Amino acid sequence: MTAATLSNNALVGGYLVSAVCFIVALKALSSPRRARWGNLIGVGGMVIAVGLTVVDGHAGPDGIIPIGMIVGTAIGAPAARLVRMTAVPQLVAVFNGVGGGAAALVSVVDFLHVQSAHPATAHVAEIMLGVAIGGASFAGSLVAFAKLQELMTGKPITFSGQRAINGLIVVGILGAAGWGVAAPHIVALLIVAGLALALGAGICLPVGGADTPVLISLLNSLTGLAVAADGFALGNLILVVAGTLVGTSGALLTKMMSDAMGRSLPNIIFGGLATAGSTELLAGGSGARSVRSADATDIGILLAYSHRVIIVPGYGLAVAQAQHAVVELARLLEERGVEVAYAIHPVAGRMPGHMNVLLAEADVPYEALDEMDEANAKFPSADVSLVVGANDVVNPAARDNPASPLYGMPILDVDRSAHVIFLKRSMRPGFSGVDNELLYDPRTVLLFGDAKESLTKLVVAVRGA
Repeated sequence: MTAATLSNNALVGGYLVSAVCFIVALKALSSPRRARWGNLIGVGGMVIAVGLTVVDGHAGPDGIIPIGMIVGTAIGAPAARLVRMTAVPQLVAVFNGVGGGAAALVSVVDFLHVQSAHPATAHVAEIMLGVAIGGASFAGSLVAFAKLQELMTGKPITFSGQRAINGLIVVGILGAAGWGVAAPHIVALLIVAGLALALGAGICLPVGGADTPVLISLLNSLTGLAVAADGFALGNLILVVAGTLVGTSGALLTKMMSDAMGRSLPNIIFGGLATAGSTELLAGGSGARSVRSADATDIGILLAYSHRVIIVPGYGLAVAQAQHAVVELARLLEERGVEVAYAIHPVAGRMPGHMNVLLAEADVPYEALDEMDEANAKFPSADVSLVVGANDVVNPAARDNPASPLYGMPILDVDRSAHVIFLKRSMRPGFSGVDNELLYDPRTVLLFGDAKESLTKLVVAVRGA
């Protein structure tokens, strides 16, 4: 057996070890308790993959991969450490966009290397696929970031003939890719890249802000597929495996998020959730109706003398960084003999697991967090549902009103408890822009103000009850 064969076997064997690490990491990430270990295992697999590539002598001219790693680490590490929990979805969108753009650039570089050597048809097709998917993911991720960061409106941006234009762009991509496969030319590749960028933006603009987390998950899946296409074009096993894992897991997550919102993926991408400014919503708007509000002392007494309280955290809890305050309130109630539970909706934050991680920061055990189905069975026997910064995920219209844009989305049935307390800054609707009729229910009491300040007042009130 030759040295070259031994080297090749070692490389393939190392890549297989790396691939196993990625698979084990994904499995571990399915459980919050094992997620941290899953991340470390995934990092270990990536270190193995990159190290083997560098040692194998494919680091590019002048060690460009190590240089890129140093620059990327200098940018990525501070960004990940300094970003607030509420901004993690935006960070995910940016990182995903960078991944898609990198995949597209790898395909472009590979094309420049092989175009004069009469490459195989399949090779060029793989390159075109990487450019098309990577470019669309890059542009779409930037649009998603801008929506979440409120650099542009979160409302669906639509215009006449939009779908037809997107359809024509798809036809143009297929035509230019076919030309490039038949006669490899840089012009064809550039046309594919330009149209892919336009398609990514064109698909994402009509998506409303409330649907953007699902969009990010879909774009993440596309980035994985672009990486897998690069792997086939370069003959790199680990790129194929890693890209396929990201693509399939992202697709499954997208399906799960769509189901949690009670809507199909085509409806999310092409439907555009109605917003508060629409005629439909204004027709059923709240008008001048009044709501019941109370001070923290009265609400604290109600909580202190309840038998069962269910806390429903939402994005407003994350914005106010009120996780420690809500946990302190829960512990005080438990000391008084009150049974306290936490009800978690799959899309209560801006990404799956948002509330779980936030409450884990305040040392709430994962076993204390009830998922939607388990929580809904408890609401009818609850004395109080305390809704902290949530809105859309507890809106009964999603269950009872076929005319509502939210109709069909599974919700937490807080309206079936004896009393409902909302901690809100104002009467503004949730992220979807849809008004919540539960706010006007006679059993509902509102405590206005910053969630953290309101919870601190409730802690004082319960202590004095």
